[in-house]
Amino acid sequence: MRNRRLLFALSASLALHLALLGFGLPQGKVGLPSTAISARILPPAQVRPAEPVLKDTLADEASGRPATPPTPTEAKGRRPAPRTPEAAAQRKLSEVLFYPPEAVARGLEGEVRLLLTLDGDGAIRDAQVAAGSGHRILDEAAIKAAFAMGSLPEAEAREVILPVVFRLR
Repeated sequence: MRNRRLLFALSASLALHLALLGFGLPQGKVGLPSTAISARILPPAQVRPAEPVLKDTLADEASGRPATPPTPTEAKGRRPAPRTPEAAAQRKLSEVLFYPPEAVARGLEGEVRLLLTLDGDGAIRDAQVAAGSGHRILDEAAIKAAFAMGSLPEAEAREVILPVVFRLR
């Protein structure tokens, strides 16, 4: 009895799959859909992180006070400096960031937050994933890009949180 049910289920599954394969695709067309997938890395001006890109975590610990970002009303009154460390870091990152072809083919997107450890000259000594994208291939590409940047001379902090955004368009 049990073998009969298993044989029936297997037969039904095979028949369903054959029907879908036989009637689902036009004759002679097998493979990927005709729509092309393209990818691009957003320029720094379009990437808006939820928190400041560069954060001096050691200064906050030394002073004993939590770092507080400016309120929107405080930020409105100020004009952004033409060359901020955050913009420089994002600009440098966009020059070396490589979107893995396998991730593009699979349609993977995500945001990786890296914790970079810098020496006194701003050279990157270590890069770790602080918050992953959920895809190992994107996390590894972000770490490779961080080391490819070499240094962040404008950064005075010893630890930097750097968001790396992977988006397909």
